Amino acid sequence: MRRKKIVRDTKETKIALALEIDGTGAYEIDSGCGFLDHMLELFTRHGRFDIAVECEGDTKVDYHHTVEDIGIAMGSAFREALGDKRGIYRYGSMLLPMDEALVLCSLDISGRSCVIFDVDIPTQKVGDFDTELVKEFVEAMAREMGLTIHLRMLAGENSHHIIEAVFKGMGRALRQACAIEKEYADEIPSTKGVL
Repeated sequence: MRRKKIVRDTKETKIALALEIDGTGAYEIDSGCGFLDHMLELFTRHGRFDIAVECEGDTKVDYHHTVEDIGIAMGSAFREALGDKRGIYRYGSMLLPMDEALVLCSLDISGRSCVIFDVDIPTQKVGDFDTELVKEFVEAMAREMGLTIHLRMLAGENSHHIIEAVFKGMGRALRQACAIEKEYADEIPSTKGVL
């Protein structure tokens, strides 16, 4: 099974994260930020991963360190659980509608971090969550995972719907990319022979 547990302990956050790539979409998430919990639950369910996250962060300051450090832990868990990436499809893409919002997520588990984030979230906050932290999460996860990801908003007015489309789209696209291509299960999907 492709699974990994990550413990990250800093002066700003204490995180325990468990990931099983070949899961059912089960989750136990307590980040200390209700909106982030909701988004991670959507990511997990639509990706069909099993994820448990527990975080104690310096939320009296704000959610920045919590969001970024969970992104770091998540990226590390995926990178380590995928190992040498033998047999994976490598690429995934999803054009996800969420009511009036429409977001494209296209990604490559390339071993190289590149984030193109063309998502215009109209409000600075959803509840007490700073919407600029969506990009911080994506960048932290991509950097640690070695993920190339393009996120582009094609339509949207409601900040909650737009962010929800981002997280659902990432889950669905990552599910495709992590899946094993059975007829090529012993091959690394690169002409270099390594990812």
